[in-house]
Amino acid sequence: MRSIDFEQAADPAGAIRLVQQPDTKFIGGGTNLIDLMKGDVEQPARLVDINHIGLDRITELPGGSLRIGAAARNSDTANHPLVRTRYPLLSEALLSGASPQLRNMATVGGNLLQRTRCPYFMDTAFAMCNKRAPGSGCGAREGYNRMHAILGMSDACIAVNPSDMNVALAALDAVVQVSGPQGARSIPIAEFHRLPGSTPQRDTVLLPAELITSVDLQPPLFARHARYLKVRDRSSYAFALVSVAAALDMSGGVVRQARIALGGVAHKPWRVPAAESMLAGQPLDDARSARAAALLLEGAQGFKDNRFKIKLAQRAIVRALREAGGKA
Repeated sequence: MRSIDFEQAADPAGAIRLVQQPDTKFIGGGTNLIDLMKGDVEQPARLVDINHIGLDRITELPGGSLRIGAAARNSDTANHPLVRTRYPLLSEALLSGASPQLRNMATVGGNLLQRTRCPYFMDTAFAMCNKRAPGSGCGAREGYNRMHAILGMSDACIAVNPSDMNVALAALDAVVQVSGPQGARSIPIAEFHRLPGSTPQRDTVLLPAELITSVDLQPPLFARHARYLKVRDRSSYAFALVSVAAALDMSGGVVRQARIALGGVAHKPWRVPAAESMLAGQPLDDARSARAAALLLEGAQGFKDNRFKIKLAQRAIVRALREAGGKA
């Protein structure tokens, strides 16, 4: 690693001002960024520490919403009493996402910005990676692609978003609060992450020097009937082959509202509102869940090493809905 400058911001405005210097990055927990720096994927000249600017609080908002500060640690968020009781889906996802040591360091804002673990991106020995070197090609399309996308990919990129937390936030209709040189704005989670298109180097819609300040969760509807199901090669904190965040609002065995988000299958958490709508007003059973799964996976395309993901995702959706609906 080359030498870098390190500056500690005193407040959000100061952090935004400092990060506008050339080749500068924010750093919170650093669990992803430091890995990327070690591999020369990221080469910032300076880092701006945002751990001491008041963004680590979790607070209840008027009307029953919850605001999670961007610098809140994943462990603190997963174990917060209001998260555990009102948003167990988020707690489940966070606890499945990494070892305790990593969760104690990783932040909510950093998790939102987590970059793909595609080996062609992570290893600079591979020349072809449009996400790392735009215009160089996508080595994964013809290479080893077992962990890669089956939905929403493009000719330029078939990488997937690696975060478990992001999948749960997508199902919970979270809103990302950001601040930058042009002021503050609110970004629905469905609009925050991007599909790769022809510019896979852009993972999100964040503008230069914008800082994530918090994530807001709506008043809870899905505390009783929610399940985060993660299918992986090993249970010891591996990345998801397929994950499902299933959240149901039910009364007397009938679904009033449903939210389903998929992870491990696309460049962003994957939702199809039509699949959720078809469950509303109906009793929950495996046959209906399978039809919802078919809608969610419409257009799915496998590659030589990951075609199994389509069937795996179908079964995981049905199982997650069954387990969410079966909770007392």
